[in-house]
Amino acid sequence: MAPVTKRTGAVALLLSEPESRILDDPYYLVVMRAAFRELAGRGSQLLLMFVDNREDIPRTMKFLDGGHVDGALVFAPHTGDPLAAALRQLRVPIVFGGSSVGNAPGVYTVDYDNRSGARMAVEHLLSRGRKRIVTISGPPDQRAARDRLAGWREAMAAAGMVTEGRAEAADFTQAGADQAMRSLLDRVPDLDAVFAASDPMAAGAISALRAAGRIVPDDVAVVGFDDNPRVAPVLEPPLTTVHQDPAEQVVRMIEMLLALRSGNEPPTRRLVLPVTLTRRDSA
Repeated sequence: MAPVTKRTGAVALLLSEPESRILDDPYYLVVMRAAFRELAGRGSQLLLMFVDNREDIPRTMKFLDGGHVDGALVFAPHTGDPLAAALRQLRVPIVFGGSSVGNAPGVYTVDYDNRSGARMAVEHLLSRGRKRIVTISGPPDQRAARDRLAGWREAMAAAGMVTEGRAEAADFTQAGADQAMRSLLDRVPDLDAVFAASDPMAAGAISALRAAGRIVPDDVAVVGFDDNPRVAPVLEPPLTTVHQDPAEQVVRMIEMLLALRSGNEPPTRRLVLPVTLTRRDSA
């Protein structure tokens, strides 16, 4: 299809998650704020759109294809999300943030090196002498969660450590991780470290460990993933975690989107940003 040439001065931010979950998730709060600030600085308006369910897709597609926006930034983390496939038919440029659509033709994405970050977390725990390292992984239908679980497995295997029965999936929430941690304590009562695939889940793990009479980090070390400033530094103890910056991700997504809008091909279709480890007191 021919590209839309009329400029609207507006960019849509599409979040394909239930609204209630997005507004409770510190990651998405950073994403929304960063998108607003970056676009405002470039003289563009931000249109925020929630896609709660499959029924929202036709309305969303009609709006986006109606000449109302110059492009869309999309967070559609779940594998098989019909929104991701539908969006690729639009005439406006689309850039995905950490999407589970993978490397499909015509898809542009900006993501973080989730697998490397998980390996970094486990290697840190191993360097601290921990030997029975469990993980609370995210939802298996999300690429980031699968990559972080794979990184945990790779680092554990490289060190000759047992992984069987030492992973429990949760939903990236504190409450879900609290229950997952209780299950892991039942299954691996002598565990001495936890890699949680998000900071809110690390908070849930610490809560469950405290309820079980375990001291962090003396009895059990905990490492998270996000380094969200509203979560990691204020936990007790402050959280050692893999650092990623959603604001940087959004800025790079906008740069890619505006390049596409101007008819320029970005240097890469899939940009993977590096992560680091922020060391605090929990591990």
